[in-house]
Amino acid sequence: MSECATERDRTTALIFDWNELHRKGRILPKNATFLDETLRDGLQNPSVIDPSIEDKLEILHLMEDLGLHVANLGLPGSGKRAFEGVLRMCKEVADCKMSIRVACAGRTVVADVTPIVEISQRAGLPIEVYLFTGSSPIRQFVENWEYKLLAKRSTEAIDAAISAGLPVAYVTEDTTRSRPEVLTSLFRAAIDHGATRLCLSDTVGHATPDGVRNLIHFTKNVIAGTGAEIGIDWHGHNDRGLALENALWAFEYGADRVHATGLGIGERVGNAPMELLLLNLKLLGELDNHNLAELLAYCETIARAVHWDIPINHPLVGRDAFRTATGVHASAVVKAITKGDAWLADRIYSGVPAGMIGRSQEVCIGFMSGASNVLFWLSQRGIPPAEKLVTEILKAAKAHDRILLDEEVLAVVKRFRG
Repeated sequence: MSECATERDRTTALIFDWNELHRKGRILPKNATFLDETLRDGLQNPSVIDPSIEDKLEILHLMEDLGLHVANLGLPGSGKRAFEGVLRMCKEVADCKMSIRVACAGRTVVADVTPIVEISQRAGLPIEVYLFTGSSPIRQFVENWEYKLLAKRSTEAIDAAISAGLPVAYVTEDTTRSRPEVLTSLFRAAIDHGATRLCLSDTVGHATPDGVRNLIHFTKNVIAGTGAEIGIDWHGHNDRGLALENALWAFEYGADRVHATGLGIGERVGNAPMELLLLNLKLLGELDNHNLAELLAYCETIARAVHWDIPINHPLVGRDAFRTATGVHASAVVKAITKGDAWLADRIYSGVPAGMIGRSQEVCIGFMSGASNVLFWLSQRGIPPAEKLVTEILKAAKAHDRILLDEEVLAVVKRFRG
């Protein structure tokens, strides 16, 4: 019996999974792809710094290692630094024969398409062009835009990219607050001029899962009316705290490409977090061919590169993701370890196996701890667990209103040994 089959059998025997009850089927379509926006939308967060090119290249290689399909490398039309950075990354992809495909963003103006075409030619690499325009009535009112102007700019920019041999994804900003008649006209015009993808953008994090469903079904109907084969992207923000949930629903409702960023960084409160999107799909059995071993390095590298503090309670990669100081929890973990069963210890009080990303369960000592916490802590460090020493450490722990630092526990050990 294979190792995977054995794990499935153990999981079925020891964990009743309500998530699988009456489940409709697979979430991911067979042609599903992930687009990483870390180096574009992620860098639009007001609290990050623009990483060095060396850091960007390292992040790009980690995207490759994770099996991500597309990376948006930025807006080369925004200035000289952006242009040179995107060109360098494109050359890296070409020189290293990387599997990841590249995309660049631009407004629906020909001037933004021109530098993307130049980079593609100089790097010898096809670039998917994501051309965006505001489509919601509130945006049109503020900008004094008429629909005819939007359509004219959109088709001219699409024509410029298509004539250079580059594929186009047409992005309607604020799609989730746009009128259906406007979207229908813009989508049809984009498709008529050669766009092969439509990107539905929840630019201000307005959508709920119902909105995701309604918009994707509407878009599929518009596409069906054209007779063309067109991909559907979902790009969601987290203003309501629904970005991750909406990203998962987008796949189920029919999008074949979903955008996300490392640690969810991006405009305002950010986007769907790529690491949690991958994690949840992996746990749902949807990513059999993806190895998530590099997720921790991916997140930590991004955090260092953009000067981002990972919240201590961030799932998967936060400091406390796999830590416990509660006596009952620690006791169960210790009992599993005593059985010599690492698989069991990694799941008894964790819905996410720490070993999946190269981490491990950590037992701390604090005011809610019991003897099991101390015994585990001492055994991990090869310190004989004398009964009086355990009592002294617990006494010190109960005198504090927080978890003891390692050096504080070691100080008690030193005093005990005299």
